[in-house]
Amino acid sequence: MRKTILTFVLALGLATPALAGSCPMLMGQFEEALLTTTVDDATKAAAQALYDTGKAAHESGDHAASEAALAEAIALLAA
Repeated sequence: MRKTILTFVLALGLATPALAGSCPMLMGQFEEALLTTTVDDATKAAAQALYDTGKAAHESGDHAASEAALAEAIALLAA
């Protein structure tokens, strides 16, 4: 019984990062895009605001909202 519980806890611990969605990957893409973008400062500021919103949503557990805001921020930098 102890071995079963330990296995379950270990499996849950390994699966938790997978449940976070792709937010961390999108955050990394945003940071890379910010370094190479040629958009104006107003667009950068708008993208940064979306990034901040996405990061806050990720930290609060709303990964769908986080991914949407981060994807929009990346799209602004690509324009």
